[in-house]
Amino acid sequence: MVRRIVWTSKAIEERKEILDYWNKRNQSKFYSRKLNKLFIEKINHTALQPFSGRKTDDENIRVRIVKEYLIFYEIEETQIIILTIWDGRRNREDLRIR
Repeated sequence: MVRRIVWTSKAIEERKEILDYWNKRNQSKFYSRKLNKLFIEKINHTALQPFSGRKTDDENIRVRIVKEYLIFYEIEETQIIILTIWDGRRNREDLRIR
């Protein structure tokens, strides 16, 4: 069963910030488009195989890795909720999934 993807406003904002950062840093949209495509591909795969992500301490939340980014998501019966996109190079103590 394919679950519907739902983005939290937090995850939408984080993705935008990540892509904006790369646009400014590289002075080009090439890398950010490539990165966004990887995000979308991984999330679409997650909709098909929701339990393929790594388990977390919370049994309903899993994580998928895209380059150095961690996509945390919650599995519900009919949908996958994208909770946050976290840069894995950041201090883990600052991570707030919800």
